[in-house]
Amino acid sequence: MNYITCLRERAKNTESIVCMGMDPVIERIPIKGDTCQIIEKFYLNILKEMNKRNSYPAIIKPNIAYFEQYGFDGLKALKTIICQYKSSGIPTILDAKRGDIGKTSMAYAKAVFEFWDSDAVTIAPYMGSDSVGPFIEWCEKGKGVYILCRTSNKGATDLQDLKIDDVPVYMKLAENIIKWHRPGVGAVVGATYLEELEKISRFFVESKKEVPFLIPGVGSQGGSAGEVVEILKKTNNDILIHRINSSSGINYAYMKTDTSNYAKAAVDALETLNKEIGLLV
Repeated sequence: MNYITCLRERAKNTESIVCMGMDPVIERIPIKGDTCQIIEKFYLNILKEMNKRNSYPAIIKPNIAYFEQYGFDGLKALKTIICQYKSSGIPTILDAKRGDIGKTSMAYAKAVFEFWDSDAVTIAPYMGSDSVGPFIEWCEKGKGVYILCRTSNKGATDLQDLKIDDVPVYMKLAENIIKWHRPGVGAVVGATYLEELEKISRFFVESKKEVPFLIPGVGSQGGSAGEVVEILKKTNNDILIHRINSSSGINYAYMKTDTSNYAKAAVDALETLNKEIGLLV
């Protein structure tokens, strides 16, 4: 089963296209103990609440940098979390944004897909085809590769809006994504730039290639899940293969409510986002 089929089936089974980002910040986690225990307990208690309510995201997206900052304790916690979420049928996008010369990319890809047992990864395409190629080869084994295309951060305009032959760099990159395409090759396109999102979505649909989006920027960055869904529908893009990410909005939802029950607050926030998206399958 290729990655596109997995995305579509998972969305149908969960009635969700939500990607739950995981960005552990010890100071925001209301648990005592050593670093590894704090991170593990926080996310595994959220998983217990999901299992209890039979309410799940379509996928999780641990940002590896947030775990790496805590050294081996953070990395041990990440390994446990991926394993435990997978045991509940929840796939993983490892948000690693890797990209280097070919042999180094081969090593990165092996680590992502074999050691971390991730289902997909985010990569940076700046170094070109021989850099992204070793990741894309894993699509033949059912893995997904999300290539940074139009990112959600404010500084995205510094380079991505530059023009080549009157075409912005992010659209030149979209053209290359089609050139590199295999089932499972996707694009990171932020929810904070809706005009660009629509332009990229229309381009991929017209190409007749299925390019799944990972869409960050909803929530604290100001993006709207509802507006994203409207654009996907407007451009006749199959909503089931895309994933709308929310990280802190789910992780730390308890901080915006009058409760210490962080697990319940997180799943409540997940369900609220699902309702906003309004996926009907």
